[in-house]
Amino acid sequence: MQSTSTCLWFDNQALEAATFYVSLLPDSRILDTKFYLEGGPQPAGSVLTVQFLLAGTEYLALNGGPHFKFSPAISIVVYCDTQPEIDALWRKLLEGGQPSQCGWLTDKHGLSWQIVPRPFLKLMNSKDTAASQRAFAAMMQMTKLDIAVLQKAYDGT
Repeated sequence: MQSTSTCLWFDNQALEAATFYVSLLPDSRILDTKFYLEGGPQPAGSVLTVQFLLAGTEYLALNGGPHFKFSPAISIVVYCDTQPEIDALWRKLLEGGQPSQCGWLTDKHGLSWQIVPRPFLKLMNSKDTAASQRAFAAMMQMTKLDIAVLQKAYDGT
């Protein structure tokens, strides 16, 4: 059993966000929902927390009010094996969100994500540092990462 978890603070969209996130990746589901009781800072019966599993990792979404906002200093990283996986996830997460650079985006709830192709990690771990540098330079110019373009940069073609 997992012994740590990340708590994601939402104004009042915890259930909406968690439901959206679990729809994106396999091995994801809502585990539990707790509700505010009488005398709390939110109306009794409204969602307090949503415990959910995202690709096998547990998270907690909290409806804590408007006091705190997400920043890109915290992001969820998703490792993808293929370009179709990257493209599909990117498209879904961008609905109502904003793209950034180098495989980063912010979803409609303000949470930052990094969509990283596993093949790129292999290029970056190469002993051919010049080739790795070319792939890195190509990545720095991208918004959504493109495995074929990164590979071509690595190969010098």
